[in-house]
Amino acid sequence: MELGLNGKVALITGSYRGTGAGIAARLAHEGAHVIVHGFEKGQTKEVC
Repeated sequence: MELGLNGKVALITGSYRGTGAGIAARLAHEGAHVIVHGFEKGQTKEVC
């Protein structure tokens, strides 16, 4: 499915695991620039 997200920016809070990480990965796959967020330092490394 083409979502037309090339060049768009998405900020996904709580994106360090589970559903949030899946959404972040999908948006990145669709061409969005994704900003991921976690509560503790280092949580988002696995998403990137």
